[in-house]
Amino acid sequence: MGIEYDGSAYSGWQIQSHAETVQATLTRAIVRVADQPVSLHCAGRTDAGVHAIGQVVHFDTSADRTLRSWVLGTNANLPPDVAVRWARVMPSTFHARFSAVARHYRYRILCRPTRSALAHRRAVWSHWPLRLEAMQRAAEALVGRHDFSTFRALACQAKSPVRTIHYLELERHGDLIEIAVGADGFLHHMVRNIAGVLMAIGRGDADESWTGELLALRDRSKGGVTAPPDGLYLARVDYPDELDLPNPEAVMTTWDAFRADAAG
Repeated sequence: MGIEYDGSAYSGWQIQSHAETVQATLTRAIVRVADQPVSLHCAGRTDAGVHAIGQVVHFDTSADRTLRSWVLGTNANLPPDVAVRWARVMPSTFHARFSAVARHYRYRILCRPTRSALAHRRAVWSHWPLRLEAMQRAAEALVGRHDFSTFRALACQAKSPVRTIHYLELERHGDLIEIAVGADGFLHHMVRNIAGVLMAIGRGDADESWTGELLALRDRSKGGVTAPPDGLYLARVDYPDELDLPNPEAVMTTWDAFRADAAG
């Protein structure tokens, strides 16, 4: 299934005993349709307050339903802030996480003197102007295959801190600055830590060379502030072409609509 959600009301993706999560909410809805227990696996676990436009999940079931029934039936049992966009029957070897070949995130920053009521929890507000060109130049050092120890959470459980960032691009659309990043995989808090460093450089609190210096340090304690989760979106997950999943760009329509509104 392809899923989108507003993560503002949830304590992240993964089921927790003491708080509501996206996984628990979605599981309950699917169980109502399947009429049997299911175990959900996702392409990328998101933290509390993080959103998704192109999350992908899979589950095994013997329930016989049409694809239309899986989508509409599940949506009928979901709250307004979580929605299924599509469903497919996949080979038994498919895994939402381990079959993925790349992931793409977006981070949006609203730069204006006053806060926004409409973008509340949908974008991070910066009342300080940000120097986009400086942020763009600083981002170049992070593209490629590197040890991202400085940019991962101290509690990150990944076996290796090495990842390959395929692109890291920043664009301005009116009051909105959009950070777009794609990689073969991401570490815990990696995108938010990158965003925090770039925002500090954009404010003039650090030099453009800081990103390269942080990479070389390989020490999270020397890194910058982790940016808030509000502006982060899991935008797309890529799989091998032969799996014939929906066009990844199709899941970007919601993001594009917001971007157009921000640009006026």
